Amino acid sequence: MKTEQQYFEESISMKDYMDAMSQLKEQSFAIYDNFTLPEDAAFFRKLKEANIHILAITEDWCGDAMINNPIIRKVAEAANIEIRTALRDADTELIDRYLTNGGRAIPMYLILNEAGEVITTWGPRAPQLQQLVTDMRATLPDKEDPAFEESQKALYEKMRGQYVENAELWSYIYEDFKNKVNAAL
Repeated sequence: MKTEQQYFEESISMKDYMDAMSQLKEQSFAIYDNFTLPEDAAFFRKLKEANIHILAITEDWCGDAMINNPIIRKVAEAANIEIRTALRDADTELIDRYLTNGGRAIPMYLILNEAGEVITTWGPRAPQLQQLVTDMRATLPDKEDPAFEESQKALYEKMRGQYVENAELWSYIYEDFKNKVNAAL
């Protein structure tokens, strides 16, 4: 069984991953290009001094990865720490170690120390985004309803639009990630 550090070593950088995306690339880069990190020198210094690195379990079809990856990438860049990506569907053994409510929800970020041990995880959503998703899903018809599939598709499109356009959502991700990692360091 491979360790998380071995997955990290075999993976590609978040930059290379984002550059090679085939789905949701334009939206992901819209967030990356428009998200401005808060002035938070103490946090970035703490990250750098902790000698951590990040492994993101992701896929480019995922709307949550579309919004989270650019923000977490910016954090890693500001702290000069390495962030790499493992594809969830390429090897489910890794994601199966980090299930969310029994599911393979992504993205999932593994924060590893110098020794390659996972000290904390974050993902797939900040609580405020989870509430938004829960509220939006509550408007869908029953799964047995013939309109369900089309309604769900439209809802996901609307959700991705909000993810790209609503900068407040980006700040929720940043703050929740910061709080979770700070607590582990």
